Amino acid sequence: MDGSGARLTESVSQGVAPSVSEHTYPVPAQMPPAEPTFYGGAEPTSYGGPNGVRARAAVSSVPIREIHETDPYQMVVTEPYDDPVMGGPPEGRETYAVHAQAAAKARSRKRSFLFWTLLVDVVVVTTAVLLGYQARFYFGPLYEGEPLDSVPYVPIGIGVVVLWILALWQSRCYDEKLVGYGGEEYRRVLSGSLKIAGAVAILAYLVNIPVARGFLGISFVIGTMLLPAARWAVRRPLHWQRRRERGWTRRVVLVGDALHIVDLANRLRREPHAGFRVVGVCIPDALIAPQAQQLSGVPVVGSFSTVVEAAAAVSADTVAVTGTAELSGLRLRRLGWQMEGTGIDLVVAPSMTDVAGPRIHTQPVAGLPLIHISSPEFRGTRKWIKEAFDRMAAFLGVIVLLPVFVLIALLIKLTSRGPVIFRQKRVGIHGTEFDVLKFRTMVVNAEARLAELAAQNEADGPLFKLQRDPRVTRIGRLLRRFSLDELPQLFNVLRGDMSVVGPRPPLPVEVAQYSQDIARRLLVKPGITGLWQVSGRSDLSWEESVRLDLYYVENWSLAADLGILVKTVGAVVGRRGAY
Repeated sequence: MDGSGARLTESVSQGVAPSVSEHTYPVPAQMPPAEPTFYGGAEPTSYGGPNGVRARAAVSSVPIREIHETDPYQMVVTEPYDDPVMGGPPEGRETYAVHAQAAAKARSRKRSFLFWTLLVDVVVVTTAVLLGYQARFYFGPLYEGEPLDSVPYVPIGIGVVVLWILALWQSRCYDEKLVGYGGEEYRRVLSGSLKIAGAVAILAYLVNIPVARGFLGISFVIGTMLLPAARWAVRRPLHWQRRRERGWTRRVVLVGDALHIVDLANRLRREPHAGFRVVGVCIPDALIAPQAQQLSGVPVVGSFSTVVEAAAAVSADTVAVTGTAELSGLRLRRLGWQMEGTGIDLVVAPSMTDVAGPRIHTQPVAGLPLIHISSPEFRGTRKWIKEAFDRMAAFLGVIVLLPVFVLIALLIKLTSRGPVIFRQKRVGIHGTEFDVLKFRTMVVNAEARLAELAAQNEADGPLFKLQRDPRVTRIGRLLRRFSLDELPQLFNVLRGDMSVVGPRPPLPVEVAQYSQDIARRLLVKPGITGLWQVSGRSDLSWEESVRLDLYYVENWSLAADLGILVKTVGAVVGRRGAY
């Protein structure tokens, strides 16, 4: 459901997309404006502070622009800052006590979340066993009379529940590294459930227990369906809390050069529900300065030679190493040895980003963990299945929603002059133009009035976006709020111009400004809904919407499409970014 600026205006602004720097270095509000400085110089020496974590150096200052012009990957912007918690430089034991308290609270929240996850699983599995028992012996199509007295179904049912939970535990369904975010948790829940179902069936056959197969079959089917849904429900409050900096999160120290640290920190900030909170960074030893430093709003807590001490000082539970030439494989291995027994996890962030898990395969070769990255799939059997699914879903959607189509058409006709359907040129797969169909939500002379509103444009890209656009009709505002104006695009899907899930359909003026990288959006059909729809719609910047579209193009899958469709319902009901 198109949330672009074009959707909001049904017209095109003839502006030029602004040039966006790949990396930005925001300065905290409490800092006085100052010229950023590159710190380099003599070999650092240990200096004060708890655990001697802050390295100090004899420094020489070089203007940042000179470094940027010579070698941008050695550029470091480090600026003095005041600690937001303590109100002053992060020196002394008080600041570290604050970190320790925050870490203790995070551990308490983690234990609470894992306990509730386990409790919900026990309730779901027990419910599934009870329903299977009732369906087999007291009601339902498999009813064949009451159970035999010779078969102890109560202890058998309890045994099934215990074995099922143990199977989930063995499948790492309660591993703190997996629960709460990502699809791996769901995969392991399904895998554990299927394994225990097969094991119980084999055990019952070998031991020759006269247990009703219908009882076991119904129980495992119900439980396997309900467990992922229950996990999803348990995640909702956790993600809500994480977005408000309340829920359980992992405390992360980033290690690397400036550009890679800033890039990774910004990515983690964009998805707070993933549960990674950056509490400090470690930069090369030669860049440590005598005064307190920060990078992209995050305090510098140490150097490459004090990573473990720095992580312990800020009570971090994770160290994430990003791209840098100074950390060789040997130094990285030694860092892992130093972290043994500390309770701190080591995570390595590869330089290649925006690659989904199913495309990544790790294979150890000659002692090296080689990462194989599969090419994106733009043809083949899965594409044919996606095409068939799109046409079938669109056909059923038109049939089911036909009364809604008629009602909306009548409301548009009765409340404003002009046609019911609005047509607009969009660019589809391989650059082919087509007419996208929508219910008209603006006055008929909307295009003519665009020039007088151009100065009020709120978009940061080549589109026109205005939250309170006076050209939108009263009924049009209601249609946009619930994305009902997009329903005619089901006919675009039937015609083969669009897909149900895909990138946002771009305007020709956008495509004219595409770079070679952004043009990869045109390798797949645009969609009625997509990642941009479930991630904020019109609240997203143009750059962010493009990034999400490119991520979908590179990593699409049938399972991901189904997940986006489920999330679309919540996005439409929540009305975030719909105006």
